[in-house]
Amino acid sequence: MVIPSDNPLTEAGVALGRQLFYDPILSLDSTISCGSCHRPELAFTDGQAISRGIAGQAGRRSAPSLLNIGFHYKGVFWDGRSPNLEDQALHPLGDSLEMGANWARVARRLNNHPDYPGLYAKAFGQADLSKEQTARALAQFQRTLISANSKYDQVQRGEARFTPQEQRGWTIFFDAGYPTVPMAECSHCHTEPLFTNLEFANNGLDSSQHLQNFRDQGLGAVTGSTYDNGKFRVPTLRNITQTAPYMHDGRFAKLDEVIDHYNTGGQYAENVDPNVRPLHLNEQDKADLLAFLATLTDTFALNNPAYYPLQK
Repeated sequence: MVIPSDNPLTEAGVALGRQLFYDPILSLDSTISCGSCHRPELAFTDGQAISRGIAGQAGRRSAPSLLNIGFHYKGVFWDGRSPNLEDQALHPLGDSLEMGANWARVARRLNNHPDYPGLYAKAFGQADLSKEQTARALAQFQRTLISANSKYDQVQRGEARFTPQEQRGWTIFFDAGYPTVPMAECSHCHTEPLFTNLEFANNGLDSSQHLQNFRDQGLGAVTGSTYDNGKFRVPTLRNITQTAPYMHDGRFAKLDEVIDHYNTGGQYAENVDPNVRPLHLNEQDKADLLAFLATLTDTFALNNPAYYPLQK
């Protein structure tokens, strides 16, 4: 994990970030917090196809998981528009469709709060309740959100064994048994140990004869490159059973639908990833693949008390 030299993790900084993460004081009307769209029991997603902000307004995309987000050094958000977590934290705070905060108003609330001036001073050496220090604290907390104790991890450490079905699913996922066992091409983009390569790709969700025609341009809107239109961050598959619905717009309600999408080979666009192709998986192959994906669920992380709001 790359940790900025000007924002090292400290106990006080993480504690402040944890409290801020779950405090609706940061939103315009004090009704939602970061934790409203990133719930720890759902691997820090919210179970919605499109997240909702203040006054129930629909946002633009689905809330991605934050577990292991500290390792994402190639840009965060679905479109990669933030280079790091310090920058990322400021976007939802000011977005009118999310938390819609007016920082002058939020700063007054924080300064008038009985606890926050002391917590900021303890974390950063001075009671500077600025949005920059707020972002640093939130980033510190998010870097502690680690998932590394799933059954898959236990198998890698020699502490558990896959069932025969999970083992066959592993073989399909990693293209490790061809030609006896079919290939699913998953591991090219969902690479170990994070089960994402941290890159951005067009995975064939929408047909487009012209790259300018994507309704949501994704990465292309950030880079200005037409060839990046329709590309989105490759999400982690860790805890994937807990993060439905799927894709950046939540279009698939179940994992079966995701696998069926890839099995058909997706839809045409000039920049579709070359690994998206018809897979010819039968029903047993798909069931075995699902069984392996379930081994990526980390119940320890999903229930870690340190990831939940402080109990008062």
